[in-house]
Amino acid sequence: MCLINFQFQKHPKYKLVVAANRDEFYGRPTESAHFWEDTPSILAGRDLEQGGTWLGVDKTGKFAALTNFRDPSKPEAGKISRGALVRDYLAGTQSPTDFLAAINPTDYTGFNLLVGDADRLFYYNNIQPAVTEIAPGTYGLSNHLLDTPWPKVIKGKKYLYDYLSSHEEVELDSLFNILANSEQASDSELPRTGIGLEFERKLSAMFIKTPDYGTRSASVVLVDYDGTITFAEKTFKNGEQNDEQIFNFKVK
Repeated sequence: MCLINFQFQKHPKYKLVVAANRDEFYGRPTESAHFWEDTPSILAGRDLEQGGTWLGVDKTGKFAALTNFRDPSKPEAGKISRGALVRDYLAGTQSPTDFLAAINPTDYTGFNLLVGDADRLFYYNNIQPAVTEIAPGTYGLSNHLLDTPWPKVIKGKKYLYDYLSSHEEVELDSLFNILANSEQASDSELPRTGIGLEFERKLSAMFIKTPDYGTRSASVVLVDYDGTITFAEKTFKNGEQNDEQIFNFKVK
């Protein structure tokens, strides 16, 4: 997952609004969002290579999402798959703070992690390991630290904030349209993360399409004050939409 825009406890109808894109190599096998057969309480897509996930909810209202911290100098060999963090939090019984306290940051290549629910939400990364409780507001998270002012983060936060500030009823298509923005940043705005200028340009867009890597899915999560969760997902193949599904359920 390379971009998570979210608003926490600032909207009159929704405690939590999440609009996120997952970017991955097209060849990595993936299941679209579903309630897992081996853990029926989890609703999420699934990475079939390692068995984890990048974003999901469970029937009790728990939420978790993950992005990688972009640092090509750090090897991934011998590390635990980062997608296991989201899976294990959603499948477990620990509180968010206990779960985060138990993480050994050296077990994983760089990551950012959001865990909690629509009442309390926490942020953690293993680059500067410290637990931060999220205050009400609008946020953006890509492949650096929370709210790092990369162009796609600035743009995603602004678009989400502007839309939610002027709409009491949220339309899923409007949030998906935000995530579909494929405009690349100017060279002067680009971060320098060690992947080369050409790839920095391509990855600067909110929606990414390259010959072998790009946005594989877009997800919207809404949690209202009555405890109803809406989870919507669009999946893409080589930049073209190939599926869409919507789930609605009441938190137990």
